[in-house]
Amino acid sequence: MLSAQAHDGIERILVSGHQANLLGQSMSASEGVLGQPEIEIRPMLRTGELMELIPGMSATQHSGSGKANQYFLRGFNLDHGTDFATYVDGMPVNMRSHGHGQGYTDINFLIPEIIAQVTYQKGTYYGDVGDFSGAGSVGFSTQMTRRNGIASVTLGEDNYQRALIADSVNSGSRNATLYAFEYQTYDGPWSDIDEDVDKLNGVLRHSIRLDDGVLTLGAMGYHNEWNSADQIPARAVQSGLINELGSIDPTLGGKTHRYSLNAIYTTADYALSAYAIDYGLSLFSNFTYYLDDPINGDQFEQVDDRMIYGASGSWHINNNFTVGFDTRYDDIGEVGLYKSEARERIGAVRSDRVDEWSVGSYVTHDYQWTGRLRSTVSLRYDYFDFDVASRLQQNVYDVTLTHNNGQESDALWSLKGSLNYLLLDDMEVYLSAGQGFHSNDARGTVTRIDPNSGDRVDPVDPLVRALGYEVGMRWRPSNQFNSSVALWALEQDSELLFVGDAGNTEASRPSFRHGIELAAYYNVNDNLSFDLEYAYTDAEFDDALADKYIPGAVEDILQLGATHRFGDNWLSTLRVRYIGERPLTEDNSVRSDSSTVVNFLLAKQWKNWSAQVQVLNLLDSNDHDIDYYYASRLQGEPTTGVEDLHYHVMEPRTVRFELSYTF
Repeated sequence: MLSAQAHDGIERILVSGHQANLLGQSMSASEGVLGQPEIEIRPMLRTGELMELIPGMSATQHSGSGKANQYFLRGFNLDHGTDFATYVDGMPVNMRSHGHGQGYTDINFLIPEIIAQVTYQKGTYYGDVGDFSGAGSVGFSTQMTRRNGIASVTLGEDNYQRALIADSVNSGSRNATLYAFEYQTYDGPWSDIDEDVDKLNGVLRHSIRLDDGVLTLGAMGYHNEWNSADQIPARAVQSGLINELGSIDPTLGGKTHRYSLNAIYTTADYALSAYAIDYGLSLFSNFTYYLDDPINGDQFEQVDDRMIYGASGSWHINNNFTVGFDTRYDDIGEVGLYKSEARERIGAVRSDRVDEWSVGSYVTHDYQWTGRLRSTVSLRYDYFDFDVASRLQQNVYDVTLTHNNGQESDALWSLKGSLNYLLLDDMEVYLSAGQGFHSNDARGTVTRIDPNSGDRVDPVDPLVRALGYEVGMRWRPSNQFNSSVALWALEQDSELLFVGDAGNTEASRPSFRHGIELAAYYNVNDNLSFDLEYAYTDAEFDDALADKYIPGAVEDILQLGATHRFGDNWLSTLRVRYIGERPLTEDNSVRSDSSTVVNFLLAKQWKNWSAQVQVLNLLDSNDHDIDYYYASRLQGEPTTGVEDLHYHVMEPRTVRFELSYTF
């Protein structure tokens, strides 16, 4: 996710954002580039909603504010990342073999005000993306310099407080240092707990302009602690045991950190990057309450403690060829699962040390056949090596865990490409196809004994193939109007599904999904603009079994937006997000309801000052952010548990006021 143009072209490209002219530049109709102008006018409840800048994607939450969001795209309930690759300044965000779930993607360490560029690519057609690429990828690039410094304070209901300062300092004409620091607290609207969020972010970036390129050195630091209001059973609300803002287990929560160092060197012909990341998570959850352990309860702690080292590079050769590589090593000191009660460990289910290493390389050939016809073909190779060793001889269930020690490796070749034709001067059509994949949890590739039951199980495949194809069109008749449409399909050898009563992801059945995506952006004039993004998906398991529905596969996602600049430096934005129904069981006998949320922003600027008010969930909807259907047990219920809907309600209407000063 790093190209030679990734940094020196940011400001030039992103003046237009969604209105950028990608005719003759993009490989498909479902990729795009945008930046700070779109971010600063978008009302957002959470940092994770930056992902909703990607047309067709939705970000929700089923737990505390410090946990990675739930993402929905192209019929995937991506849980917290699974089949969508995310990068920040060339560094991967998805966590392999993670304590909570494969591909876990937490972007709470991002500071929205210093994001310079967001580049998204949906589909499996891009040679520079390897793991977690089934649904697509996104790359966030942070600023190297700022025109102005900014200091802001935000206050809101439920003890929401946020302070930010960011600026850059030039040292001569060739050196610049950017800094940004953010602190946030939040208690949330919940009736039984205070989230007590304690979030701290810091960024330092030093850039040096050399004769042939730019060298950037970066450091990021993120720390967060919180309490969680997790999903709740519908029967508990219906019986009056709790209200919709209540909790069954009020002792849930977690803490996490991410510290990173990276270096990026870009020239007109090549780009190189290297990074080191220190990451940790301790997460307490309880989805089934008293089903497995009627005495102590079913609370569990998921632990992840690792270092990640990696590098990537790309070279442009003769204007037609690009060759590149990426390598990553996860040195996981512990990835573990513990039974707990009120955040105190009472026994270990599993605790492993994992070494996971991968290397990928690719070559891409671009060719302009005529003035209107061009093609792109990529060949990619990926190799993975897994080494798993239990840190325990036996677990709390007296299961011998050393049977699950082992080594595994796997490799894949992937072929990708597109054919693009400029049908008219303002219209381009695309035919794209490609192979992608996601890796499975290293522990699953060598597990032979179930750590809960002691039963024998079969290891999963290390790498799971995906095949995607797409027909699309992009139409930009003027600088005021930009639109795209894509008809796409994706076959996957194995789904990664979130298991609500286990609190993790597991490999499942093969699947096939197809759909259509529409996007349109219209600037009526310099003061008024509208946007529409719609995605429809039909997703099914693709095998001989009768129950073919994929739980959590959203069928419709719609976003509408309007922005109006008026008067003396006033601005208002209104946004609507609709998430359609989805099956919650494989036989489609239980379905979620749809949900709609409306957000509003009003801002005023004068001299060096600006003020804004955000009204989030303007209509005070009590729709659900997330729904699951599984068995759980409340105290006094049958020991076999009760199948029920479990959900997390949207946060009620909340108002936040921000005051900013530029210097």
